[in-house]
Amino acid sequence: MTLIAQEIPKVGLVMEEVKVVRWLKNVGDNVIAGEPLLEVETEKAVVEIEAAATGLLSRILVQVDSRAVVGDQVAWIESADAQRIRSTPVARKLAAEGGIDLVGIAGSGPGGRVQLDDVQRAIAAPRSAGAAAQSLSPMRRALARAMSTSHATIPQFTVSRGVDWTVLQALRQEFSARLAVGSPKLSLNDFLLQAVARALIEFPALNATFSGNPESADAHIVQASGAHIGLVVAVANGVLVPVIHDVEQLGLAEIARRRQDGVERGLKGRLKREEVDGAAFSISNLGANGPDRFTAIINPPQSAILAVGRQRDCVVVREGVIVVRPLSDLTLTVDHRVADGRLASQFLARLVAILEGRDWRM
Repeated sequence: MTLIAQEIPKVGLVMEEVKVVRWLKNVGDNVIAGEPLLEVETEKAVVEIEAAATGLLSRILVQVDSRAVVGDQVAWIESADAQRIRSTPVARKLAAEGGIDLVGIAGSGPGGRVQLDDVQRAIAAPRSAGAAAQSLSPMRRALARAMSTSHATIPQFTVSRGVDWTVLQALRQEFSARLAVGSPKLSLNDFLLQAVARALIEFPALNATFSGNPESADAHIVQASGAHIGLVVAVANGVLVPVIHDVEQLGLAEIARRRQDGVERGLKGRLKREEVDGAAFSISNLGANGPDRFTAIINPPQSAILAVGRQRDCVVVREGVIVVRPLSDLTLTVDHRVADGRLASQFLARLVAILEGRDWRM
């Protein structure tokens, strides 16, 4: 057996010190070179550190919330290989994502070092039926972990209601014409964010999170300090949920600016930890190509999520007259530990009234 040190690598150009946020493996677990082993917090974001070798995680040297600097040894991996498989970081990452064992790859680099091209050739080569399974990407693994926790630990129920966008469509055009040159365009999500924030302030029970074991005396509900709302953004192999804080204090123009900034930096992996934390509520809008209606799963530790179905023209009766109006179905998923069906229905009714009204802050 060979003991291989897991070190903190250089992440970014200026990173010198990190804080260990979470170990993704426990002592005694098997690890594969290149797969995520722990999460650390830098000055700019929370990033995953990949395992330096394939083997058994025999010892963790730096615990959660402790700090380390670049080059520090944070764990030991017990490897059965005669020596460490020399490989580039990108080669290890691709091998982990593709379910490829570096042991079976002949490296073409100096000293037999496994290069990216070597792994790409191994992935492209025919594989047996028993090896057809594809390993999870880090984002898909994190999403799977969160959704499994949500399903297993949060008792969830849904309520639905339709919304008429007629008035909001006209106001969106009117307000957009008043924006300063160069300002982000107002999207439907900006109106949704402001409307949800207003409704949350009126219904504080839904602007909270459940904490603790329901069976113990320490179980309690934590009230949010403001309307901190997550916006679900679809990306390759998963989703991101950047959080816009204190939305109840913002006008539509500022909401649009923060929404655009958060989404753009999220897609580039540049969000800070505080920019994805702190929300009790999220919005999931799949847009014009989405379904008529869908149910979203709560993102722990949040307590509610609003699913917005695609906008479509529907025949309805208004004041005794048959007309065609742009409608969507809204479906609210709620943690039953923080609110019941009556309160959720009242919240959704109030939200629809806001969305169909004319009272907006520019």
